[in-house]
Amino acid sequence: MAIFDTMQTVTPDIYTICLGIAASMASFILLGGEPTKRIAFPHARIMLHQPASAYYRARTPEFLLEVEELHKVREMITRVYALRTGKPFWVVSEDMERDVFMSADEAKAYGLVDIVGDEMIDEHCDTDPVWFPEMFKDW
Repeated sequence: MAIFDTMQTVTPDIYTICLGIAASMASFILLGGEPTKRIAFPHARIMLHQPASAYYRARTPEFLLEVEELHKVREMITRVYALRTGKPFWVVSEDMERDVFMSADEAKAYGLVDIVGDEMIDEHCDTDPVWFPEMFKDW
């Protein structure tokens, strides 16, 4: 969450780009980009789910503290997803109960990203996709 917090405090706009897969906290960081500047390439996959802990073998008092901390972290993350996607808290909370994989278009509909990469090709490039990086020159 430190990366996300830093992204929110710096002055320049932060572009986030998903190539391949953004799973777990990577989807949270992708969400942290400046609204309208969160990009997923057409074949990208985005996955969100609830926070997990590797400390399940702790003694009971330690385990209870761990559960309480996980609950707090889950609520913080869910609130951020809800705020930045525009989805109700309960919708995001239910979605995070299991691993939810989304295509780039599904992630855009959900509010995790704003642009799917092929939209940028159409808007910023001529007909030759070989010059794909040229789309960033005016940004």
